[in-house]
Amino acid sequence: MKLKDKVVIITGASSGIGKALAIELAGRGANLVLAARQYVTLCKIAQDIQTEYNVKAVAVQCDVSIEEDCAALIKQAVSTFGKIDILVNNAGISMRALFKDVDLKVLKALMDVNFWGTVYCTKYALPEITKTKGSIVGVSSIAGYKGLPGRAGYSASKYAINGFLDALRVENLRTGVHIMVACPGFTSSNIRNTALDKNGTQQGESTLEEDKMMTAEEVAEIIANGVENRERTLIMTFQGKLTVFLSKFLPAFLDKQVFKVFAREKNALLK
Repeated sequence: MKLKDKVVIITGASSGIGKALAIELAGRGANLVLAARQYVTLCKIAQDIQTEYNVKAVAVQCDVSIEEDCAALIKQAVSTFGKIDILVNNAGISMRALFKDVDLKVLKALMDVNFWGTVYCTKYALPEITKTKGSIVGVSSIAGYKGLPGRAGYSASKYAINGFLDALRVENLRTGVHIMVACPGFTSSNIRNTALDKNGTQQGESTLEEDKMMTAEEVAEIIANGVENRERTLIMTFQGKLTVFLSKFLPAFLDKQVFKVFAREKNALLK
């Protein structure tokens, strides 16, 4: 699938991977429907993309945790372009707190945005994407293969996304709809700065070494290539591939290695 003149919806497009992906796809000639809660920022991104790449980009204010917002997003895309070729479910939030300490509202917030946001958008977009035999992409995580300490709610939401899209893929084996799960490794973006602490407040400062991570632009290029090649699953780093392998064959060993990694982070939760 070449992306020129395709209509792509990207959620969580105001920053990080979503913004980088919008720029990457525009460079390949795609027309964009950009969704996020930060409407003013989103409008600026859409305007800049239209000026730079000579494609059409529309900004839609959308909180993916609200079903009605997701329905309106899909309706706006169809109204503007007459079709939808690709949906990228990218919107997501993270957390940092041990389960024993965390307020359960934090886990609910993560499931509402990460999992239900994916479900809502996919539900309303699927009939249109079936018409074009297009693609549905879920931006998941290695945390969807291995539970990460201090990120129980985040890991649960990513496991849920993986299972949901896996089932959807089987349901659509004969419809021509392409389902892809993209699992970046740790990516340098603001997701850790906005991660929720045990009380649901944004932590503000990343506790990991951002300069050693993938860039959002690298992730965006891999996802764009994956859509063009109609890939099934993207595990983007050696560390990620190793984690998936060890989770299948040496799970107890992997538990200990993950503990060691997170015990070394700044202001570690694990002692």
